[in-house]
Amino acid sequence: MTDPIADYLTRLRNAIKANHRVVEIPASNIKKELTKVLYDKGYIQSYKFDDEASYNGIIKIALKYNPATKSSAIVKLERISKPGLRKYAKADSLPRVLNGLGVAILSTSKGVLTDKEAREMNIGGEVLCYVY
Repeated sequence: MTDPIADYLTRLRNAIKANHRVVEIPASNIKKELTKVLYDKGYIQSYKFDDEASYNGIIKIALKYNPATKSSAIVKLERISKPGLRKYAKADSLPRVLNGLGVAILSTSKGVLTDKEAREMNIGGEVLCYVY
C-alpha cells in the first residue's frame, strides 16, 4: 500500500456512506494519532486500539451520528498531501478550513496537531487532510 492515510480516510468515508456504526481499520502510529485528533475534536464517538488482533493491530472507531437527522458528524474528509505531491505549510501560512469551522490536520515536529494548535505553538508542517 503506497498511501495508508488515504486508505484510512477512504475506509471512514465508505463507512459513513453505508451508515455503519463501527469501522475497523489496520493500525499504524500515524493512524492512531489521526484517530485521537478526530476524537478530541468531536468527529467520532469513541475508539479502541486492539493491539492483539494482527501485526500492528486494529483501530475500532465508533462513528458519530446526529440522533434526529441521522447525518454524520463528518461531512467531508479530504486528503491534501499525497505521496506524489507533498504539501507543507509554514507557521505563518497555515490553512483555515471553512473559515475556522473545519479542521486541518498537520504532521509536525511536535506530533500530529490541528491547524489551531500548530498556530498557537507557532510551528508548521505537512498538511495531511481537511475534516469538516
